[in-house]
This record gives sequence, structure tokens and C-alpha cells, in this order.
Amino acid sequence: MEQGGDAAARRMGRIASHLRPPPASQMEEVSLLRGSNCRAKGAAPGFKVAILGASGGIGQPLALLMKMNPLVSLLHLYDVVNTPGVTADISHMNTGAVVRGFLGQPQLENALTGMDLVIIPAGIPRKPGMTRDDLFKINAGIVRTLCEGVAKFCPKAIVNVISNPVNSTVPIAAEVFKKAGTYDPKRLLGVTTLDVVRANTFVVCTLTEFGICIITILTFTGTISKIYYLLCLQGEVLGLDPRDVNVPVIGGHAGVTILPLLSQVNPPCSFTSEEISYLTTHIQNGGTEVVEAKAGAGSATLSMAYAAAKFADACLRGLHGDAGVVECSYVASQVTELPFFASKVRLGRCGIEEILSLGPLNEFERAGLEKAKKELAESIQKGVAFINK
Repeated sequence: MEQGGDAAARRMGRIASHLRPPPASQMEEVSLLRGSNCRAKGAAPGFKVAILGASGGIGQPLALLMKMNPLVSLLHLYDVVNTPGVTADISHMNTGAVVRGFLGQPQLENALTGMDLVIIPAGIPRKPGMTRDDLFKINAGIVRTLCEGVAKFCPKAIVNVISNPVNSTVPIAAEVFKKAGTYDPKRLLGVTTLDVVRANTFVVCTLTEFGICIITILTFTGTISKIYYLLCLQGEVLGLDPRDVNVPVIGGHAGVTILPLLSQVNPPCSFTSEEISYLTTHIQNGGTEVVEAKAGAGSATLSMAYAAAKFADACLRGLHGDAGVVECSYVASQVTELPFFASKVRLGRCGIEEILSLGPLNEFERAGLEKAKKELAESIQKGVAFINK
């Protein structure tokens, strides 16, 4: 049997038959091609994925990363502007997935029909001084419209919601699907992976042979807030690769609703109360830090695209039947009294197979959980009311 790494390399090496996107005036006619007719001869077997908002700051790098995923056979890129150019650019990559672009509301049906996974990064980005709630007035309507399309044209697809504020847009999506009679809570997932990615990056630790915990705390601005070992040794002698660190992050995806469970970090590590407080605040404010550092030029688009691609890959591996695929996600949940909550979920062929318990929390985390739940309840109600008003 072919080794997994070799098989992946072979899939990534296949050259798909990429079709040149037509002029905008011809997009309507070309978009009538169904997914079954778009797959190139010899293209890699896999899943059909649509990105809604593919021309934006998150959508473009996310499209690039999904084009590289060997589990993707057909990639649909939808937006209200610029998709012909983005499609032309991405389609030149010599990987197995065939790429199709769709422009504007009239082509949403063709973008969604037959999709296995729909990723929604559409909406306006945060700007300096904006909170995620400031995005609500515009992004709520965008998410509603797109989810109405999902309900109508691919009701069985797994849906990954990225559009902020996630604490409200996931409840919006749920209400849209309920009204359409297509709601399956196992198939609707809010993407909070960036909080986990940040937590894993900010906390890079290893145990020395003497059992001493070495902690590195970094910021996106490049400032080293605390140094416990020489930076040049990170990942070589003393440090761990951040990808080998796992910090569960529960709650939601904004401010104090983001609650990293540092008591459950793996590999196990203990922190002082000051370190816990610092790290928690740093993880919660990671998005604001990037917005301010970009000084009006955008929000956390690149790291968000990476996190979204990581989570989408987990969903595809679950659909593929891989065992033990566990990620944190904001989903319909009963782990608290709230109807939606982010925690670890096990992914499978039907989306969410199991929502895992929160595990033991220390006193700091229990206090943080109460703060998170209060704000989450308001955000959830805001999303539900938007649809039912």
C-alpha cells in the first residue's frame, strides 16, 4: 500500500485541467456548468468545497490554502466582486483541485450546488476602534443571505462560519436553517480555530530534564514580553514547535468570551497566576493587536486564513472517515446552559460526532467562564432576534 506521505505528494503533483475564467459578460453562461462537469480528467478524488467571500482579505489566502489541500477535488470561489481574477490566479497552481469562479447573487446557486463543505468568510473586516459587534449591522445581513442560499442549494453541506461576530452569526445561520427546515446542528460550526492557534503560538513550552517549565511569550508586534530562554534555541534545543502544543480555547470568539484553558495545556505545564492572567488577556486581545498594528489597512486576515484552512482540513478529514479528529468550535451545545458554546468537538462523516466535556477548570477559569457566558448570552440573543424580528 502506498504510504500516506507519498500518496499526498502524488495527489498534490497531479496537474488539473484549469479553464481560463471568461469575461464578466460571459460568467452567467459558464457558471451553468454543474460541478460534475467541472472536474478535470485525472483530477484528484476528494470533496467539493465552496468559499463564499473568496475575493476578500481572508478569502484569497484561504482559497490558495484550500487549493493545496489534497482532499479537495473541486473548489468554488464566490464573491460579489473580483472572482474572475482571483479564480484565474488560483487556478494556475499545479495541484489536483479544479477551480471555478462565480460572480454575484445570480450565480450563488451554481456556486453552492453539490458542495460538501461551505466556508463563509464574507463580510467587512474590523478597523481600528471597531469591535466585533460594530460589524454586526452589515455582516449579519450578508450571512443571512448566504445561508439562505446554502439552505436552498446544498442543505446537507457542512458549513464553517468565519464572518464576525461569530458569537452572533452562527445563531443567525441556525435560525435561517430552522426557517428553511434544513437545520442540522451537527453540520453548522463556527470557526474559532484562530484563538487556539494564537494560544498555541503564545505559549511555547517544554520541560527540561530537570522538570523545569520553559515558557516563551511572543506578540504579533515582535516584542518579547518575557524571556525564559534564548530565542535562538526555540524549536531547536529547548523549545517545542507550536504545532505540537495544544491549548483548548472555549466560550466564544470575541474578547472575554475567549477563554483559554491553560490548566489543560498539552504538553502539561504549570503557570504562575501572573502568567495565566497575562496570557489570557494576550490571547483575548490578539485580533485587536493585529488591527492596531495594521493601522487601518486590515484585520487578522492571513492568520485567520491559516486557521480556517486548518479547521476546514479537519472537517474534510472527518468526512473522509479519519478517526480521532478533534478541534475546538463554536456550535450548538449543551455543555453549558447556553444554546451555543465553543469547546472541543470530535468530527466525523456527518459533521460533529461528539461534543466533549469541558474537563476540570481551575478557579481562574471558572471565574472567566461566568464572564464569558454573560456576554455570550447577549450576543446569541442578538443573532436570534435579527432573524425573528
